[in-house]
Amino acid sequence: MNEIAATRRGVHDRLGELPTTERAVFRPGRTLSLRVEFVRQLRRRRTQLAALLLIVLPVIVAVALKVNNGGGGRGGGGGGGGGAGGSALITLGTAGATNFAFYTEFASAAFLLVVIVALFCGDTVASEASWSSLRYLLAIPVPRPRLLRQKLTVALCLSLGANLLVPVWSFLVGGVFFGWAPAQSPLGGSFSTGVGLQRLLIVVAYASVQSLLVATLAFLLSVLTDAPLGAVGGAVLLVVVSNILDAITALGSYRDYLPTHFQYSWLDALGPSVNWDDMIRGTGVALTFSAGFLALAWWRFERKDIVS
Repeated sequence: MNEIAATRRGVHDRLGELPTTERAVFRPGRTLSLRVEFVRQLRRRRTQLAALLLIVLPVIVAVALKVNNGGGGRGGGGGGGGGAGGSALITLGTAGATNFAFYTEFASAAFLLVVIVALFCGDTVASEASWSSLRYLLAIPVPRPRLLRQKLTVALCLSLGANLLVPVWSFLVGGVFFGWAPAQSPLGGSFSTGVGLQRLLIVVAYASVQSLLVATLAFLLSVLTDAPLGAVGGAVLLVVVSNILDAITALGSYRDYLPTHFQYSWLDALGPSVNWDDMIRGTGVALTFSAGFLALAWWRFERKDIVS
């Protein structure tokens, strides 16, 4: 009876050697690490399908333009909004790698990137609720502000990745299909390759700031509902409604306060010189709305009774 049974790691009396006065210290900062959340989100099928779509779509567009135009210097179709500059940009879609990147960005910014950003940010919290795992995360316990911060950080990184992937990959695809000629401005003139890449960087940076508005709106809806589809669809619907209202010229200066009014202001970066006025206004509008959406999301989640 006094013998101590052996185990794979030794004998049970090793447990008696452990300090009895020390207790495990709860460290909130170690719960739900970013690495764990990144791996979880990257392994999800919707993330992989979204990445595949962003990779395949520019190739399909390039093949269609190549077949339709015989590799000439004019493209057609796609995109919406953006005024005369946008229309001219469409016709220059096959002029070279940089122009094809501008064309693809213009065509995808209105809807495709909106849906993907809304998917990453609107699905993140609501999906945990729909899987009935949200309350278990909080019972680990993961502090509520930390859970939102970790979820939002990963979702924004994925959204930024999508905004970077479209123009960068389109530039490479455009170079293979249409060559590496200097970019032609839709407002007249042309850029050297170096200047064209600088303008493309401005476009990507501004488009990413604009997508922040969609991301935070979808994140707010993700906190308010337990249905991921409702959060994603609600964010996309509100963006579409804003675009419809922005097209009503009778609203006059009231359109300046719509969240998507300055969505295509990055076209001002494609002229002979960069016009920053509308991009600065658009950045201010996007950051203001985004701050409001995030504040509401934090306020609501701190007071929400988690039952799912």
